[in-house]
Amino acid sequence: MSVDMIDEKLDFALAGLLGWVNVWDGVRLIWVDGATKEFRRKVTDWHPSSDPAASLEVQAKAIELDRVAFVNSLYEACYEFKRDKDSGWDEINIAFLLNASPCQRAEAAYMTLSNRD
Repeated sequence: MSVDMIDEKLDFALAGLLGWVNVWDGVRLIWVDGATKEFRRKVTDWHPSSDPAASLEVQAKAIELDRVAFVNSLYEACYEFKRDKDSGWDEINIAFLLNASPCQRAEAAYMTLSNRD
């Protein structure tokens, strides 16, 4: 069961889960930290659902929060069904997860950061 939202909506939802808010800086929309107002990214330059580097950024945050939940969510995003928690890991499953697309990584990060099973 993957996340049911378009890429742009997923990107905005992930930014919100990271505590970012978008503001107009007089020229363009930018992401800033909601607490410190520190600049994070230009809104038009940050797309974890399609950009490999941005997807790894949200993956790192999700792993920091709960690595087991992230791996299980990534499995679900890649295979489109939940993994039997009693089953072991084999090389084929591990290799498949390592080759996850940016969108699959972003979806797994969303599921983990929002505590969505």
